[in-house]
Amino acid sequence: TLEEKKLADLPSILRSEAGIEFARSGGAGNTTSLFMRGTESRQVLLLIDGIPVQDPTGTGTVDVLAHLMPDQIDHIEVVKGNVSSIYGSGAVGGVIQVFTKQGTDTPLANAFVEYGRYDTVRFGANFSGKTEYGTKFAFSAARSKTNGFSAMDVAKDSNVNKDHDGNRNVGFTAAVSHEINKDHEIGARLYYQHDKYQYDDAYNYDPQEKSRGKAQQIMGSVFVKDRFTSDWVSTVTASRSVIKRNGWEDYSSWGMDGATAYSYKGETNQLQWNNQIAINEDWTVTAGAEYAHEKATTGSSYTPDYYGMSGGEGYSRNKQSVYTGVLGNMGKHHIQANIRYDHVEDSGSDWTGYLGYAYDITDEWKALASISSSFQAPTMYQMYSQYGNKGLESEKSKAAELGIQYASGETTFRATAFEWRTRDLIDFAYDANWNGSYYNTGKAKNYGLELTGSTKLWGFDLKGNATWQNPKNRDTDERLLRRAKQTASIEVGRTWGSFYGDVNVQYAGRRKDYGGDDGSYAIVNLDARYEINKHLSVYG
Repeated sequence: TLEEKKLADLPSILRSEAGIEFARSGGAGNTTSLFMRGTESRQVLLLIDGIPVQDPTGTGTVDVLAHLMPDQIDHIEVVKGNVSSIYGSGAVGGVIQVFTKQGTDTPLANAFVEYGRYDTVRFGANFSGKTEYGTKFAFSAARSKTNGFSAMDVAKDSNVNKDHDGNRNVGFTAAVSHEINKDHEIGARLYYQHDKYQYDDAYNYDPQEKSRGKAQQIMGSVFVKDRFTSDWVSTVTASRSVIKRNGWEDYSSWGMDGATAYSYKGETNQLQWNNQIAINEDWTVTAGAEYAHEKATTGSSYTPDYYGMSGGEGYSRNKQSVYTGVLGNMGKHHIQANIRYDHVEDSGSDWTGYLGYAYDITDEWKALASISSSFQAPTMYQMYSQYGNKGLESEKSKAAELGIQYASGETTFRATAFEWRTRDLIDFAYDANWNGSYYNTGKAKNYGLELTGSTKLWGFDLKGNATWQNPKNRDTDERLLRRAKQTASIEVGRTWGSFYGDVNVQYAGRRKDYGGDDGSYAIVNLDARYEINKHLSVYG
């Protein structure tokens, strides 16, 4: 999919997956919230090469999603449903794991260049391979820029600044590893992304005033992988990630002096220890521990310490986790069981668990079921910012799934019924004096049905999915904001010799937002690719 579609960003790739929705505040580079199976955006965990990406200064939006460039990605794995006991806090709705490019046996190099509407230009290159001495390497760099468009309608609000909002993005990844021998490997990875963007502000009507931002993500890690015995593989990973976000909003036409500058900086140092132990050919045990130190600092030039977390040291906290699990087969029966303990400083601790079961009805048909619990700690911004509440309790969730799957040759089909319930839901609310803060506002739930399938028919590749759900606040019985009751996607593609063509239609039903309901919408995507020879191709 990554190779054939050449889509511009990660949200465009994930949008056609079942049960995934987005809310974007504008064009390229703008804030992007991802909702999976109706959960909150903060309840979806993003991993890059196994490292959790969680911004201590954020409130749940996975801003990194808007800046990841597909050309740096080797492959993506998506897990839907509550897997918090396997991956940790933040995996209530599911997990999106991005793997950047790694070295292969044969040294390879490639490059691309693109041009499109709004003076959009993208180009990049990568080089990867493996030496005869057991050293693997991969380097990737890409740059994109666009003049953008206005995401707000002046006909609906005369205060809207209708200028075009551009984006500039530079990204770099590097991975180097060395096999000391067949049982021991060491390596290091680096991920860097720098993004400059402009966005629409409902209160800036002067075309000369530019609301703009800058985002930077740096993630580095080193690892040691050891096979102590033929059945025991141990991996220790030390990582550091820094997420910086800066913004400027010009309100001079309102009588304010110049621009307001604000900044966010989240830092996470983490140590992970994972062990895979094969008991026999049918059973595997997983066990490990994690430690993380988070630090958050924010501020504003308009009002000193406006966001409550500036002034040098900011706020910091420690997180510790231990986990174990078992995965095995007994004839037609397949079992997975996991248990995890998480402790987050000043936010509490909890045990969570996962129990999954599958039964082979026939060689093609399989029945599946799972139950799970989760623990979701509040972010440091939700606790210590201007709007923070130090008394916040962690969210607790329970989930269940029941499904059936058919797989034969190139045909697969799965139907999954799911339900989750959350208590102590963290949300933003106003008191009687219109002072806003974060509170544990109550309870939420969702239940639904998800259908996914793919096959090959008369030479055409067919793929589709549909989701029906009902995400609600259990206290008010109102639908959760920005989540549709129905979403669907259907895709038809075909290869004729050196030519590949594809059409994809995505649909999302009506969803509530602040101020009322937004309309439903459909998106039609057309992709084509022609391979001139094995070294050169063109696409559009």
